[in-house]
Amino acid sequence: MRPSARWLVTIAGLALLAGGAIAAGRLALRGRTAAVRADNAAGDTACLSCHGEKGSFEQTAHRLTSRPATRDAIAGSFTQGANVLRTSNPSLHFRMDSTATGFFETAVTGRAPDTAMRSERIDFVTGSRKGQSYLYWHAGDQLYQLPVSYWTGVGWVNSPGYPDGTPYFERPIAPRCLECHASGFQAVTADPAVINRYRRTGVMLGITCETCHGAGRDHVGRERSLLHAVLPPAIVNPARLPRPRQLDGCALCHAGVAAPRTPAFSYVPGQPLERRVEWLARSDTGAIDVHGNQVALLERSRCFRSSLMTCATCHDVHRQQRDLVEFSGRCLSCHAAQSCGLFPRHGQSLVGRCVGCHMPALTSKTILSTSRGHDIRVQVRTHWIKVYPQFQLP
Repeated sequence: MRPSARWLVTIAGLALLAGGAIAAGRLALRGRTAAVRADNAAGDTACLSCHGEKGSFEQTAHRLTSRPATRDAIAGSFTQGANVLRTSNPSLHFRMDSTATGFFETAVTGRAPDTAMRSERIDFVTGSRKGQSYLYWHAGDQLYQLPVSYWTGVGWVNSPGYPDGTPYFERPIAPRCLECHASGFQAVTADPAVINRYRRTGVMLGITCETCHGAGRDHVGRERSLLHAVLPPAIVNPARLPRPRQLDGCALCHAGVAAPRTPAFSYVPGQPLERRVEWLARSDTGAIDVHGNQVALLERSRCFRSSLMTCATCHDVHRQQRDLVEFSGRCLSCHAAQSCGLFPRHGQSLVGRCVGCHMPALTSKTILSTSRGHDIRVQVRTHWIKVYPQFQLP
């Protein structure tokens, strides 16, 4: 190689290294991670390109907790006859329709032929397993809940808390509600009196990888860099966090009512949750509802207090888990079946029944739907692990 050519190669190499160093510096200055936003997100597809073994996460209740309205996403029936919800008001019923232009909820008031109708499009589905509620855009950028929801095993019902027999379409969806059913909405705060205005671009539905791991764009850039070995990870692995910080990631949505200290969608995984919210005074254990406050109930369990267990001890968030026998196996990793007081009577038949006896499904006092004068309540499995005599085997 001629000297001039060697100089060119050397200069090109130095330029490449300099460019890499500048990029490395930029990544390092950005720190480990940040709250996920549309402009710093990598997206689940990028995550799965390297972590394909976690692909089952895409079918979990967390990932599917909000979606665009599609026929596959909406659990309720649009078949004629099954698509009607009668109310306690004989002059009001709701009809759910699937058309070529979308899905709609229609309130029909009055008696034929003198009827009036109000129809609103189903834009988003929230919920995936026990039930679903539906959201719609109004006045361009305002998000509201529709009056009819769906409960598994029941069908179409009045949305929880809605007055039976009234065509009510005006429940605004506040940012704190969205924070536990989506990964990103940008609030529009031009008018503080309007709490449900959002930009319609940059919406991130469902609980994505980056909700728990932090914004991933810098991490993807690091992994694709020639200098990735010397760059900071720019991502959070919750399993490597101290126990309190692991619990914080779940407590954001599973620890009851809190007053916000910072805007919704600003929680950074790995940082103390108290920076995001201030917990309101908690009532005594007996009054804690089984819905929405699993962390507080778990913390009162002797299993929790006498070990280093976290939510992840029993839950694998990357896959669906519905098998109570499998969950009971987690109990038996610490407790021998022979230690149960009922073992002399029932023997090995107790194996697989730990959850049914010690974490029974209890009726929520906060989630209530009233339809045609009847109260319908949902059952949620309690996370206060203890002996419940009424659920013991005889």
